[in-house]
Amino acid sequence: MNEFILQNGIKVCIKQNKNTPRVALTLNISINKEEKYAGEYSLMNRLLLKGTKKYSSEELANILDENAIELSSEMKSDYLRIRFTCLNEDFELALSLLSEIVLNSTFEEAEKEKAKLKGELMAELDSAKVKVSDLFTKTIYKNHFYGHSYTMILDEIDNITKDDVINAYKTILDTGRKSVVLVGDAEENGLLEKYLGQLPNATNNESDITVPNILKKDYVELIKEDANQAQILQGWRVGTINDKEYPVLMLLNIILGASGLSSRLFLELREKKGLAYTVRTSYETHLKSAVFSIYIGTEPSNIQTSIAGFKEEIEKIKKIPVSEEELHNAKNNLIGKQQFLSETNSQQANIMAYYSILGKDFNYRESVIEQIKQVTSEDIQACANKFFTEDYVLAIIKP
Repeated sequence: MNEFILQNGIKVCIKQNKNTPRVALTLNISINKEEKYAGEYSLMNRLLLKGTKKYSSEELANILDENAIELSSEMKSDYLRIRFTCLNEDFELALSLLSEIVLNSTFEEAEKEKAKLKGELMAELDSAKVKVSDLFTKTIYKNHFYGHSYTMILDEIDNITKDDVINAYKTILDTGRKSVVLVGDAEENGLLEKYLGQLPNATNNESDITVPNILKKDYVELIKEDANQAQILQGWRVGTINDKEYPVLMLLNIILGASGLSSRLFLELREKKGLAYTVRTSYETHLKSAVFSIYIGTEPSNIQTSIAGFKEEIEKIKKIPVSEEELHNAKNNLIGKQQFLSETNSQQANIMAYYSILGKDFNYRESVIEQIKQVTSEDIQACANKFFTEDYVLAIIKP
């Protein structure tokens, strides 16, 4: 790997993967300000590729299509990610298009995209599973930017103007730190300096996004008359990527519900008790907060039994040390997933840029794998007792 800094202070990492036909680049821009209205950043992201000063939306789409360039942008809670993959010989063309979009997007079709976004969100919320996730998110992050759920976006999106979107993007571009990762078999030859060296870059700017208020136990319920099942989500605030428990929480997630057929909740609640077809856990970390959650879709008559099942498995992992065999298997599962999710040039560019924009080294994934290997049964038990308290959110959608 070759790491260096452009003249404007942007951190760059180039990883040479020889004899691969397509090159991948990821540019991450940190989000340091909370959006004015829920959905402002989502709308901004959708408009980013809708034309520039040089190309109309249709012209841009045609160029990308004709040259088999996959270029996209994604809005995350703490950063904006813009990336592309292309044939090695088209690297400079793809890079020039990315630069044009970042610097000269005109954010056309604002009202059209707003209407499309509203329609898509309403369609998504027809799903009871999505609806319970929405209810859970805006409750566990009540009065916080991270809690801007689909229903909150629908409530506020009509307040958003094109000027709001342009100003929001300008703030992100001017105040955000940038991180660039290039992976593949392509000669860089100063092209990154040529096309990205003119971007504004706030190397010392810290995030103004606040740490969410301390979580207190909360129960929320919503009746969905046409629902066939009850949907249950229970979750706790836990340590983030910056906490020592990060690798431990990743393993807890595997042990409890993220390893499919072998996870505890799957075996106990689905296989033994027949409560559901789907039961899983999730560990989602932002920069300023993180959530560990348990989900199940079950018959309405099984709601209390399912909640009791959650409690039973949480108490077990808090009180009974995980066996060496189970811990070993969980580590192998997690490390295998880490490796599987970094096989392609695009995946490698994404994960390296992700860690960099959150303040870690480009190769932090290797450090995480080593930390995972060192986790003990005592670490698992201590982590469970620290975070799985009575201060949680329980969200239920039922018919």
